[in-house]
Amino acid sequence: MPLIRPVLLRMGLKPTHKIMSILLSKQEITQFIQDGFVRIDKAFSRHIADKALGILWKDLPCDRSDPKSWKEPVIRLGMYSQQPFIESVNSPRLYAIFDQLIGEGKWIPCKSVGTFPVRFPSDQQAPDTGKHVDASFPGNDPNNFLEWRINVKSKGRALLMLLLYSDVSENDAPTIIFKGSHLDVAKLLSAKGDLGLSFMELSSQINGLPEREEVYATGKAGTIYLCHPFLVHAAQAHKGQAPRFMAQPPLMLKVDLSVMETAGDYSPVEAAIRLGMGKESKSNK
Repeated sequence: MPLIRPVLLRMGLKPTHKIMSILLSKQEITQFIQDGFVRIDKAFSRHIADKALGILWKDLPCDRSDPKSWKEPVIRLGMYSQQPFIESVNSPRLYAIFDQLIGEGKWIPCKSVGTFPVRFPSDQQAPDTGKHVDASFPGNDPNNFLEWRINVKSKGRALLMLLLYSDVSENDAPTIIFKGSHLDVAKLLSAKGDLGLSFMELSSQINGLPEREEVYATGKAGTIYLCHPFLVHAAQAHKGQAPRFMAQPPLMLKVDLSVMETAGDYSPVEAAIRLGMGKESKSNK
């Protein structure tokens, strides 16, 4: 892992055994390439999560202490960039891991965790539980999210991040991750050129892709799932007792990915795309 030492030095840290433990292992890098995600436990503290929850509850049109007021299966809250949210996704540990997965100087620090789809225990069916891949660059109408696009270079997007601000068990509407589905999407997009597919065009073809094992994005508050941008995922009904708070911001790219070249080293994000395309590559991690 030749990039680890410069990453640590830039952080002002020596590559001791304790410090090395905050980085992804070779096994975890391989898992990310093959499965499309890696789980980071205790990525941020319970204290930060609780401060974020205090802000979010103030914006909800229901009473935190009265489950009878939780009338909707999902309520979407707006963009959040207050300090607890920024702290949750901007730590030296995460920065070092971003460098491992994407490459030093190739990503943009996250300054907002985006919208929150807060999910409540409910017998109603939420309207947004379909399989999908998040789009990364605008189409003809930037204000129409359904026209946003995805191409084989993942223009604009380095990662999908799932940030848990509440404890999430299998009953608490965890996001469903379709393990290895990013490889199928890379193969599909490889024939679509730089234009790629719109969000809706890709969504309409997802059910025709090979079946993949389902993994639930569970964990304690402070857990983060770092996902390949092509990973297929879906929401599901909440069967638990307490509302689920999770953000799903992108980590944006500063420079384009390199996936079409015939030689060279590749970041794990790039290597995964090339694996899906049927191209051999040597990861520089």
